[in-house]
Amino acid sequence: MSIVAMQLFTILRPIMETSDVSYRKVRVLIPGRFAMVVFLKFSTPSHTNVPDGVGAMVIGKLGSDTTPLALVGGNCSLQGFDCKGKDVFWSVTGDNVCSLTLLDFDQDGENELIVGSEDFDIRVFKEDHIISEQTETEAVTSLAAFNNSKFGYGLANGTVGVYDKFQRLWRVKSKNRAMSIYAYDLDGDGVEELITGWSNGKIDARSSRTGEVMFKDNLNHAVAGITEGDYRMLGRSDLICCSVEGEGMRKGYNMSGEVGIRTSGVGPGTLSVEQDNFREILSKKQTLLLELRNYQGSAQFSNPAQGHTQDKQIISQEAKTRLQTGISINMGKDHIPPHVEITLSTNNDMIIRAVLVFAEGIFKGETHVIHPKDSEVSSKLNVALFPQKDVPIDIHIKSLVGCKGSQHYHVFELTRQLPRFSMYTLTTESSQPCDSFVSCFINERLQRIAMWLNQNFLLSEDLEVSFELKVSFLSLRNNSELTVTMFPDGRLVINTEDIVLAGELIQSLAAFLNLEHVQVVAEFPLQYRRLEELMQKVIALKEARLRLGAEMADHSGLIRSLVVRAEDARMMDNITKMRKWYSKLSEVNADLNHGYNIRFNNHTELVDALKEVNTIIQKAANLRGIHYVIIVIL
Repeated sequence: MSIVAMQLFTILRPIMETSDVSYRKVRVLIPGRFAMVVFLKFSTPSHTNVPDGVGAMVIGKLGSDTTPLALVGGNCSLQGFDCKGKDVFWSVTGDNVCSLTLLDFDQDGENELIVGSEDFDIRVFKEDHIISEQTETEAVTSLAAFNNSKFGYGLANGTVGVYDKFQRLWRVKSKNRAMSIYAYDLDGDGVEELITGWSNGKIDARSSRTGEVMFKDNLNHAVAGITEGDYRMLGRSDLICCSVEGEGMRKGYNMSGEVGIRTSGVGPGTLSVEQDNFREILSKKQTLLLELRNYQGSAQFSNPAQGHTQDKQIISQEAKTRLQTGISINMGKDHIPPHVEITLSTNNDMIIRAVLVFAEGIFKGETHVIHPKDSEVSSKLNVALFPQKDVPIDIHIKSLVGCKGSQHYHVFELTRQLPRFSMYTLTTESSQPCDSFVSCFINERLQRIAMWLNQNFLLSEDLEVSFELKVSFLSLRNNSELTVTMFPDGRLVINTEDIVLAGELIQSLAAFLNLEHVQVVAEFPLQYRRLEELMQKVIALKEARLRLGAEMADHSGLIRSLVVRAEDARMMDNITKMRKWYSKLSEVNADLNHGYNIRFNNHTELVDALKEVNTIIQKAANLRGIHYVIIVIL
């Protein structure tokens, strides 16, 4: 089975399983960058051009539609085509679409469209409305739907995981990239596993509930795609994997146990389950033996017959050691910019030998290791954090604590959470608020707003209010100012030049107060002027596009005339005129090539301008409640 054929089989699987005969003979072809979708119904073809390109595609029933649609994701757009090539669905998303899948997300009997894009977001569309949005740490390159409300995802940085509706169940990260993911019941227990094919050829199956590896194997080359089909013609589906070099593997399950077969001359067969279990048990045994030796070493120190009074004191001190943590804001110095700082310290003279910090979206590789020099080891250690986005972050810390010069250390594990707006420090300097603001009326007590500020900002002490609330913050990223004011009449005013920050503050406050809709008045002069510039640019580019199209049509007519004249001269053996006409034809062809480059640049600028317009609209939409961000802004 070729790679392209296998990918098309995966896409067309919902069509082939439908009971409607008229939709069974449907094929979809995407010839590269030209993004031409071709539908064949029996023998009648229809061609549909997709100017925004095809970044991902899925076929199936969406919402209340009773017939399958070919859903195509391109440059910030989503389109749905029926079997005749008619565009029956259209919507927009935040960035270039990387992956699509269909899933009954809210368990109402109708499919919703799950969209992964380059802006790190996973959006759930019910018809053309967004009902859920989750932000990840990289572009969402793969999506796979399970039979229930779960779906798996893969990121460009090698992360895979599973969501159950709005809750992420688990995630793991690898140094390799997840090339393809698929939901398949590998062990026949009725619960689908997440099958992942990696860029190094590894294939693994993980439990959709816990992420535990249940099966793994390797191909000799990077995995190209994963699908399922009745490969053995036994009436049940097998898992089919294919590499970029055509190497294949098929895994299935029957009542006698797990079966594995390789094809295409890929070398040795699959390792049995017994061998995998034996290797896993042996690894656990080695871990337990190492832990036992550590306990035996500690027992020698604590044995009274040894007479090591000092060692006994050390053991007693180690048992009483506690690891203390604190989170604060450091304004930086020299070449170190302002940042959030986690301070680790012990309650005695025990030293901190090393610290491992796991944080999503902060460090490259999501892991940071601090191992001080021997001369710099102490009972206190600072960890600098530079969050790039305003989202709550769970910080998982593992610290090695012990006596100075010791070869055995205790491992302390703890988890702290950074507030959503931890990169903003409270300032007491009074300055005139900026002209950009968003205001709304909220029927809540001042104490509730103060509670929201205490939970979402990194404050040294909780805010206390009585009659009026006004606090000012300074961004650690760009030194921009933020002012939040709450008046006694319920009017809330947020002053900031950053419309994205204003939207995130409104969204966070609406979620905290459980508000579905917030009626706001917003004034962002810089964004408004930028939007006017973009609209004028779009109009000019469209006019230039029409003019260039007319010029191309004129050149096409001239080319036909020159070709006829040149051929007439050739038939009459008039070589001089033939050279003359072909010379002019060459000049016209050069003009056409030049015009094509101009049109290409024009189209690129137009797409970029429209994309920025869409981004501004989405930023403005976030200034309202959670469930109203998709209403058209007038």
